[in-house]
Amino acid sequence: MEEAYRLVFVGGMGRSGSTLIERLLGELPGFCSIGETVHLWRRGVVENERCGCGLPFADCGFWTEVGREAFGGWRRLDVRRVLGLKDAVDRTRFLPVLLNGTAEGPLAERRDRYTELYHRLYTAIALVSGSPVIIDASKHASLAACLRWRYGARMRLLHVVRDPRAVAHSWSKRVPRPDASPGSSEPEMARYSAGRSAVQWMTQNACFDALARRGIPTLRVRYEDFTAAPTEEFARIAEFAGYAGECPDLGDGVALSRGHAMSGNPMRFAEGPVGVHADQGWRESLPPWRRRLVSAVTTSARKRYGY
Repeated sequence: MEEAYRLVFVGGMGRSGSTLIERLLGELPGFCSIGETVHLWRRGVVENERCGCGLPFADCGFWTEVGREAFGGWRRLDVRRVLGLKDAVDRTRFLPVLLNGTAEGPLAERRDRYTELYHRLYTAIALVSGSPVIIDASKHASLAACLRWRYGARMRLLHVVRDPRAVAHSWSKRVPRPDASPGSSEPEMARYSAGRSAVQWMTQNACFDALARRGIPTLRVRYEDFTAAPTEEFARIAEFAGYAGECPDLGDGVALSRGHAMSGNPMRFAEGPVGVHADQGWRESLPPWRRRLVSAVTTSARKRYGY
């Protein structure tokens, strides 16, 4: 049976510029941008962090209604068991099996129970928002690999890629998380060393390429191409996501409305006019030794993606 919604999964290595693309898609009629649901269970339900609307998760009317529709209320959801299930299937270490395994076995059983939670969540979001297209910007290849077994070719994968040296520079910065609640286990955005960032960049992007080879409709978008020609690139993205209307001219920026994205880049709190500009700060700020390290580790893939 066809689902009551279309799922567009935004994937790629974090800090690749996907948040702005996600927010822009969320402005299209019939589209609902929900942020990074992979973190919703802990950061939203357990730690009560702020929604993109500015309210704590428990006080947000949108998410309250979603929880009621999906699970009879968030309090009825055994979130500790959900987090345990997540750790037992939605991890990078399980990617080889998630990509190449079978539809049977212990991991497959855990995967099916895990993706059933997402199906109930997405169905409720479509109902509450009145939007038939759900944009999940979780980015994690392991979650996309899990969802592939439920949705197959009905899931659209938007694969966002950015120069790994720019990504490494972004992951090295110390940035407070404005959405973190008092006493949060993650008061700052995660930081990676140059080496770890390079390895993660290779791993995540390779896995999204593998999902495309396994039949998941995929559109690859380079951050640099998007910032160089935002109107044209966004029209291509919107068409891939299933939008048939006229797209906005992004040459002079676009006005973002308040949304309900959970977790992710602080840019999800932005409202009003927002311009599309390339961030080239890494070219001056990334130390030469880090640039050489990242370049060496990512040589083969950089060439494949045009860097």
